[in-house]
Amino acid sequence: MRTTTIGDVKILLPDLDPEDLDDAHDPASDLTEARIEGVTWRGAQIDDVSIRGSRIAGEDFGESTWDSGTIWGSEITRTDFSGAALSGFTLERCAFTGSRFTGTRLVDVRLKDVLFDGCRFDYATFERVVAAGAVAFSDCTFTNATWSSCRLLRIAFRSCQLTNLELQSCQLQGADLRGNRLHDLKAALANLNGVILHQDQLSELIQLVIEDQRIDVRAD
Repeated sequence: MRTTTIGDVKILLPDLDPEDLDDAHDPASDLTEARIEGVTWRGAQIDDVSIRGSRIAGEDFGESTWDSGTIWGSEITRTDFSGAALSGFTLERCAFTGSRFTGTRLVDVRLKDVLFDGCRFDYATFERVVAAGAVAFSDCTFTNATWSSCRLLRIAFRSCQLTNLELQSCQLQGADLRGNRLHDLKAALANLNGVILHQDQLSELIQLVIEDQRIDVRAD
């Protein structure tokens, strides 16, 4: 295992050696210490799967359905989850790098020690997603995404694009939003209760206050 730090968040991540992993091609097979490359599970129905200590690289899971299960201690890179549905899933000690979640729906997903680096969540939907431990998003895009009834306390964002990200009834106390543009963030102020900002973001915060309170600002 290795540790990486994003802001004040320290995340425990896997440190896998591909030479120690065995090739796997079937989602119904044993996916412990597996190397999953060169296969496609697009549109697959994957129920109660357990992936542990594995590496997934360059796969296509688009339009697939994942119903319950766990991904633990694994590395997922350049993998496409576009249009997929993940429900009742636990992600723990995982690193997602350069992966695509465009239009993905995540429902009742539990995150602990998870890093998303360089991932795209455009038009993705997060419903009742919970951070049970350290979670960070670095250089990710959330254009037109929606978070609803999520509890993501003390998570960290760095250099993320949040344009038109909509927050509905979310708890983000202690979330570190420094180093991100808040321009066009769609959120009632209650969703930002207790977040951490840099003083350079105050002008954007003021704009959010004006929009939330419907304040009429005039030049004279």
